[in-house]
Amino acid sequence: MEQWLGTLDLSPKSKVHIRGLLHLLWDFAMYSEVVPIERNPMELVKIKNASKPVRKTRSLTLEEFHALLETLGTDTSWRTLLLLAVSFGLRISEVLGLKWRDVDWLGKTVSIERAVVKQICDDVKSTHSARKMVCADELLEVLNRWRQITQFSAPEDWVFASPYKLGRQPLSYTFVWESLRDGARQANIGHVSSHVFRHTYRSWLDSVGTPVGVQQKLMRHADIRTTMNIYGDAATADMRNAHEKVVRLVLPKAI
Repeated sequence: MEQWLGTLDLSPKSKVHIRGLLHLLWDFAMYSEVVPIERNPMELVKIKNASKPVRKTRSLTLEEFHALLETLGTDTSWRTLLLLAVSFGLRISEVLGLKWRDVDWLGKTVSIERAVVKQICDDVKSTHSARKMVCADELLEVLNRWRQITQFSAPEDWVFASPYKLGRQPLSYTFVWESLRDGARQANIGHVSSHVFRHTYRSWLDSVGTPVGVQQKLMRHADIRTTMNIYGDAATADMRNAHEKVVRLVLPKAI
């Protein structure tokens, strides 16, 4: 099995998925008594560089982000999507999963409750990813402008509803990914993945002097070691202050 996987022209992550599927099939074969119940041989299969990222993670500079915004941000929906993603460090699946009812205009918060990948709506990555996030006044204004012009503005409507699906589904993940790729190429800023805004948000939190405990809360990490190998805590006021600093870092040139 290791030799066969080694012949495949696939990334280590894809090979891990294949091994995982075979592991499940072997478990089912033992459950069905097709093969004797014993240790699953797929546990012995090793994949080289399985935990090594295929691409080096990167963060955008302010100049690079504004260049991307100039390319894609002529459309209000794209401008809003990009600003939301980078101002909260959201995964694209979480951006696409937003509904208007998730925005508390009076409480000045945005609730992250669901994720949409390949038009399948599901829970967010973990219980810590599901969180009510403080939202700066400036970003609420950006959201409000988009709501005033979109044809899908009811509480249960998707914030980034697909006009091609008559609002029943959000924009497709593939469409967003391809648009980011083309926009980055036009802006001449190199490869931009759908996850780059999360890395960028983490870097910008550092640049405005945000304590690591606050960063953990804003990044919605279960373990602070995922953010950084030290401990800390954060109050809501500190989280709002850090979030607003990042938003104001972006918005002077973005709007």
